[in-house]
Amino acid sequence: MLKLLYIILFLSGSFTACFSQTEFSYKPVTEFDPSRNSSEDLRKAVDEAEKSNKRIILDVGGDWCIWCHRIDDFIKKNEEINTFLNENFILIKINFSKDNKNEEFLSQYPEIPGYPHFFVLEKNGELLHSQNTGDLEENKGYSEEKMMTFLKKWAPKD
Repeated sequence: MLKLLYIILFLSGSFTACFSQTEFSYKPVTEFDPSRNSSEDLRKAVDEAEKSNKRIILDVGGDWCIWCHRIDDFIKKNEEINTFLNENFILIKINFSKDNKNEEFLSQYPEIPGYPHFFVLEKNGELLHSQNTGDLEENKGYSEEKMMTFLKKWAPKD
């Protein structure tokens, strides 16, 4: 009887471990971290994007960048933009700093004129668009209208 109980506990633990790994394996990259492997982050995002039918936005910048903080705050504080972004895209922070310029990873994309910078990718990782975020600015922040127009233009088509 005790052996049967151990077998049941083992099998239920194995099932739970397998289920949680497959169901919750993708963890969004929400910080500019010089120690991250951007190629691996993108590979995982492509897997998730294909499952969820979302596109990918690479958000290139760093903690040193005031406009990177401004765009993050803008998105967090604007519920409509934040919701639309999360429903249609997987956002990956790609660090660019003196600690890690991610030169090899970023060499596959067009030149970046300034930071932050967005690259919109199809769910399979193919580059669709290079977006200078300066075009989305308004005064000392960002324009809700310009940002929503950008997001709607590049959201996946059903």
